[in-house]
Amino acid sequence: MKIAVYPGSFDPVTNGHLNIIERASKLFDRVIVCVMVNCEKKPLFSLEEREDFLRRVCAHLPNVEIDSFDGLLAEYAKENHCCTIIKGLRAGSDFEKEFQMAMINRKLNPALESLFLTAEHQYMYLSSSAVKEMGFYGADLTDFLPPQILEQFQQRIRNTSDNKEIKK
Repeated sequence: MKIAVYPGSFDPVTNGHLNIIERASKLFDRVIVCVMVNCEKKPLFSLEEREDFLRRVCAHLPNVEIDSFDGLLAEYAKENHCCTIIKGLRAGSDFEKEFQMAMINRKLNPALESLFLTAEHQYMYLSSSAVKEMGFYGADLTDFLPPQILEQFQQRIRNTSDNKEIKK
């Protein structure tokens, strides 16, 4: 069985993330979407909320499961018998960072491959940070977020905007 892991902070999960997940689910027997704890980021949504969002938007994908981890990705992949890390690339600037991480993960876990999936053209510019900023200013996010989480996202942004504490 070929198992892949798609890591990220998913704060929030966007249509771009979902596109990568759907495409990866066609390539592997099982895909684990893993919400990683990133000590450098202050998420808008809790770990549990992000996992819940992912479960809702991936409910139509029977071979996709949602998990979270606070540690090294290479370690997680080994513990969960993953052969491949899936990474979505938006632009050339993403490649340098992701290539470096792929080499580090390969050093830590020599059996682990990285597969880079380029974003579809309509998602090339899309990031969770951009969505949060657009939401803060009241933009229509229909094209950027899955409908299953749109209302909850907008509510959180409104509450955060009222408190003037947007976090990227």
